[in-house]
Amino acid sequence: MALKKEYVRDSTKQIIGSVTTGFDDTSKVVRDNGGSVIGRTSDRFSNTRDSSGKLVSSNTPDPGLLFPKK
Repeated sequence: MALKKEYVRDSTKQIIGSVTTGFDDTSKVVRDNGGSVIGRTSDRFSNTRDSSGKLVSSNTPDPGLLFPKK
């Protein structure tokens, strides 16, 4: 299986980050526009964690939860 990178844009069409999918364990890696990892999601465990491993959501594997709200 190949890795796939999708870019995330804000309301003004600026790239604010990316989400990489295609890992064997069905997780996703979320990066900011500078390339730093800001978190991970897990479809297997249905959770979202930030870069320090802190639980952001225990029932939703949503990469959008990791991007700052403006």
